Amino acid sequence: MAKRGAALELAVLGLLHESPMHGYELRKRVNALFGWGRVLSYGTLYPCLKQLLRAGLITQADTESTVKTGRRARIVYKLTADGKEHFADLMAEAGPSAWDDESFGVHFAFFAQTDAETRMRILEGRRSRLEERLARVRTALARTRERVDAYTLELQRHGLDSVEREVRWLTELIDVERAGGRTTTSDTTSDTTSAEAPAQPQEIE
Repeated sequence: MAKRGAALELAVLGLLHESPMHGYELRKRVNALFGWGRVLSYGTLYPCLKQLLRAGLITQADTESTVKTGRRARIVYKLTADGKEHFADLMAEAGPSAWDDESFGVHFAFFAQTDAETRMRILEGRRSRLEERLARVRTALARTRERVDAYTLELQRHGLDSVEREVRWLTELIDVERAGGRTTTSDTTSDTTSAEAPAQPQEIE
């Protein structure tokens, strides 16, 4: 499955793990999870839901229609036992793909349901990935500094600053985890934080 599709599947399973919800609410929550810079279309969400239904990972049921308003019954989606197990497996087996821009924020949003070892693996992997990116950006900046205009140079500096900030943020989180970590659902209670949203809006397809 493509990285974006895998991130969407994880987001849907994770949100339904928290509580059942209908498609409209699910789309709002997924959009909030991905951040303001990405827009999830129904044409992307519903094929994902159909795939999860076929796999037996979620079920659907019609709610009672509202007679007074004349609204149609809404379909509510709910995670099955197999879906819960699959979600737990996806979180526990998170590897290099969880460090990518497309997936990291979704994994991070469900850290409250993730064990400490997996959290550390994802955080350190993400930091390592960004440190590699920093090295490439700095090299490119040094090579092009004399050949680009002031606006292009500022854009490159902006990108460099953004990555440096995230590396510092990740380092702080790693230090917290090493010191004992935040209290989470897997320990006692819930504490989740969304990752920084990308700078440019794009529709998820």
